Order: sequence, then structure tokens, then C-alpha cells
Amino acid sequence: MVVLLVAAGFPVFSNAVQARQPKYEMRGAWVTTVYNPDWPLSRFAPPSAQLADMTTLFDGLADTGINAVFFQVRSEADAMYASPFEPWSRFLTGTQGRAPNPFYDPLAEAIRLAHERGMELHAWINPFRAVSAVGRAGLASSHLVSEHPEWILDVTYKGTDDDLKGSTVTIINPGIPEARSWITAVIADIVSRYRVDGIHFDDYFYPYPSYSIGLEDEETFNTYRTTQASIEDWRRDNINQFMDEVSTTIRAVDPGVRFGVSPFGIWTNGVPQGIVGLDAYNVLYADPLTWMAEETVDYLAPQLYWAFGSGQDFGLLADWWVEQAQGTHIYPGIAVYRVDPSTATGTLYFPEEIPAQISFGRTTQGIDGNLFFRARNLGPATNQGLTARLQSDFYRYKAITPYMTYRDTWPPDAPESLTVSETSDGRFLRWDPPLTGFTLANRFAIYRAPDDGSPPDPRAITNDVANLLHISWEPEWTDREALELGSTYHYVVTGLTPNSIESNETNLVSVGIQSTGVDPRPVDPALVEWSVYPNPAQDVARIRLQLRRAAEVDVRVVDMLGRVVAQPLGASSGRSAGGLEIPWDLRAQSGQRVAPGVYQISVRVGTQHLSRPLVVLH
Repeated sequence: MVVLLVAAGFPVFSNAVQARQPKYEMRGAWVTTVYNPDWPLSRFAPPSAQLADMTTLFDGLADTGINAVFFQVRSEADAMYASPFEPWSRFLTGTQGRAPNPFYDPLAEAIRLAHERGMELHAWINPFRAVSAVGRAGLASSHLVSEHPEWILDVTYKGTDDDLKGSTVTIINPGIPEARSWITAVIADIVSRYRVDGIHFDDYFYPYPSYSIGLEDEETFNTYRTTQASIEDWRRDNINQFMDEVSTTIRAVDPGVRFGVSPFGIWTNGVPQGIVGLDAYNVLYADPLTWMAEETVDYLAPQLYWAFGSGQDFGLLADWWVEQAQGTHIYPGIAVYRVDPSTATGTLYFPEEIPAQISFGRTTQGIDGNLFFRARNLGPATNQGLTARLQSDFYRYKAITPYMTYRDTWPPDAPESLTVSETSDGRFLRWDPPLTGFTLANRFAIYRAPDDGSPPDPRAITNDVANLLHISWEPEWTDREALELGSTYHYVVTGLTPNSIESNETNLVSVGIQSTGVDPRPVDPALVEWSVYPNPAQDVARIRLQLRRAAEVDVRVVDMLGRVVAQPLGASSGRSAGGLEIPWDLRAQSGQRVAPGVYQISVRVGTQHLSRPLVVLH
């Protein structure tokens, strides 16, 4: 590694270090919805305009090389999705509790758009904030403040702004066990009904210093304290208990969904030596070191929104977090907003600051990628050439989100029967997902390599990151790229578990390019989102579908030998747009209850064919 300390205060890495292209790397972006900085740009725009804006934003992220979108769905005990627990967000429709009209579900659409573009979708949640500005917006009658006022804690402003003196911020009291369980139930609902790849918290637990908490929760402390020596220790224990409950619940509902937090970047003032500033441990009562030690989080993304060489030096802090992690994945949060003159707070970053931070991570064992704040600073933004730099250099080739050695590492069986056919849209790839194996793939990596005159080697193709073409959540995909006429290309596909463990390759298919005519129109699938709940199931499983338009629907339950054991919907039939719930009583077509084990729920909607595993308990 070549590192030089220059006057600007950040290290410069050799071109070889910058150009190193990992096959596994987190390349995430936060899409902020509270107060509408990223999406929707207008809470008063019609759904068609909001969806068009989301499509443009996600197109830009995918083109930049992002492989995971962290989409804010709950910012103040509200919902950017159809929640049975909490009211619609005012940041979506202008009025809290008002559903979009015509109706659509932003989270379902975000999942669809992200997955179609090969990106994961993580639901970003603010767990305890209930009202971000009391008196500035009307609350829905179903809001938690009205439904459970005994769970609510008002914290008074204690800053220096005269205009805010006497104002309050409202949070859900972390010290009340029933309140924590409510939030956990909200999260369980998201995981059970939506095909999210992760659940993500940011740094808001107890309030920030401008609304610093004094003894506002002393009554709660006296009611619920156990062995804690101080109210500060009790607050941290409340958060630790909550984190454990959330982690346990997510893994019970869907063990493939990852759970992580982006804590404030300084754990405590003065640690490591030379670092000064507000800290998570003593101010926000968040103790991420305990979460890692107790294995309640899958990763941390500490918000390191500072430059090299500052009083909060990026490199010192990143190294310190890695040392504490002891193997837990660390994805530093990077302040892209500080390279954009239109959004920068404080000193504008030099153009080389963020490239240096990415390079630092790639040369530091224990850093497995980055999360960028905010998404719109990577898209239609003046960011001193950063987006172009990512596209041409750091993210020139695609990457799979990194696997974790402390999660399930058993590889899935390989997909089978890959076929490639020429269509007016491009080259249509179709394969069969494996129905057997100890673990199952939930998405697929598609590789394409040009013929170089030597016998093609599938393993060599998948080992070269330059050949990684796309990540697909469905067992089909269309390669629409205009390729060189008369040339031959080789395709293979592998399966990926939710932990990014890769299977062996399918059969290799070689294709000679006979035409360069490609219709770039995107496919508009009929199925927006679907889920199977509960999973595992003991009495009944409910298959929920959300249809964008009328389509033919067929649902089958298939055992591990590929035999159809049940058709909960009956014969294939036409269904209109909207929600559809199909209960299955865990009985085979013979009327007998099926044996415990793993089954596949196979759903065909129009031309879409999808499948998902279901565990049946005794």
C-alpha cells in the first residue's frame, strides 16, 4: 500500500489500490424521507409523480454502482407503507394518516424497483422518535401519542436557540417494556409481509443534546429499575434489551433478514485518544459495543461524517471501530452531502476526500464497504465529480453484498437448466431454482464472459468480477445490452443465500450475437410484492399477493422432491388488481396434514414465476 500524508490532511493511495475491485462489498445509500430531502421531493405531488421520481432516483443509484438501498419507512411512529399499526406518514401525502390516492405502497414499490435493478432493499426505521416537531403538524387520531399517551415522553429543548426555547420533542419512552414490544411488533410485521433484505436503525435512541434528557423519565426509572446503579445505566440497559428483542424477533420471523445500526461515530469522548466530540454512550445511551459482543447486530455502520486530519479523524475512528468489532462487519457511514456545495454543512470536502475514505476502507481488514448519506447526493447532484469517479473507477464492476462468517455459511444447491433465447428485448435467461439443499438461494448472480478462443471455464468466469452482470431476485432476466455483432458470449448463473453465500454454477450457455437490435423498454410485472406468513408455520400459512394489474394467478406448494402437494388457490384463475390473501391449512390435496419439513411456495402471476421456502413445524 502506498500512503502519503498531504497538506489537505487525507491520505492518497496508489492507483492500484483505488482500482482494486472486490467481488463482495457493501455499497449502500440512505434514502431519507423525513422532511423529503431524498424522496418524495414533494409530499403534495400525485402518486404518479412520486413513483416517477423514485424510479429516477433508483435508476441513478444503480447506475452509480450502489447495491443496497436503505429506505426510510418509519420516521416518527408513522409509515411509508400500508401499516396495520401506525398512520401514513405526513411526508408522503401532506397529512398524517391520509393514504395516497390513487393508492400505492411506497415500500412495496421500493422493493420492486431495487430488486429489478439488482439492489437490496433495507427498511430503515427510527425506533423511538414519535413526533419530530410538536405543534408543527396535526397528528392522526390513530397515532401512538393518542393511542398510548402513557408511553410518551416529552423532552424539553435545552439549546441556545431562543426561537426553540420551551419547545419539546416527543419520543416513545424506551424504559417502558410494553412500548418497546410495540415497536418490535411493528418490525415483525414489516419482515413478515415485505420482501426486505434487512432492518436498519440510525443513531436516534434517547434524544440529542439540544433536547438532552434530564430527569424527565425519573418516574419510569423508579417504576421499572432492577439492579442498575444509576439512571444512565438503566437507560443503556433499556436500549440493550430492546435491541435483543428486535434481533430475536427478526431471526424468528425470517432468519435471512439482516439487522444493523448506524450509531453516532464517536462511542465516547476521548476514545480513541485525540478524538473529541459528542458521544453515543453518555448522551444517546447507546452501547454498540455491547450489541456486537452479544451478537444482536449483524453489522454496524458508524456515522463517520468527518474528514481525515480533523478533531474527529476519519481514519482513527474507522480503525477504532474495526478493533472493537472483532470480526463483526463494519461499513463506515460516509458524508456524501459534504462534497456537494448545495448541501454541505461545515467545511466543504476536497474532491479527493471521499475517494481517499473508500480506498482506506479497501485496504483495512474488517471494513467491508460503505454507506453513503444521502442518496440524492449521488444522483442529480453537483458532487465535484464523485459520481463519475465511482462509475469509472471504484464501482466500475458490480459487487455482491458481503457475506458474514458468523451467519449461516452453508452454500445453496446450484440452479439448473439455464437457457438463453433471443427475443426482441434482448437475450432472455431462464433457469430453475434448486428445490433441495440445506439452505436455499433467495437471489441469483448472472455472469457473462466474452469468448477468448479458449475452452470456457465456468469457475473462471464467476471468479472474475468483470463478468458479474446482474443480481436477480427472480429465476429469469433479460440481458438488454447491445453486444458486438458476430461475437460469442458465455453465460452462467449461481444462487446466493441471504448471507451472500454462492452456489456452484449452472450449465454454461454460449450465445452467438446475431442481432444488436434491443428494445430497452422495462418490463412491468403484474406482481408488486408477496409474502408468506407466518414462516415457520404451525397451523396455517397465509400467502399474500399485491397485484399491480389483473393477471392469471397460480399458487402451488412443492415438496423437496419437486412434487406438487397442494394448490391453496385451486386451479389457476384470473384475478383483478389489488391485495389477495390465500390461506393454506398445511394439508395436502389428499386432505392429510403434510409432514414437518421445508416446502417451496411456487407462485406464477402472468409471466412471472417466483418461489419461496416455507418451514412447516410439528
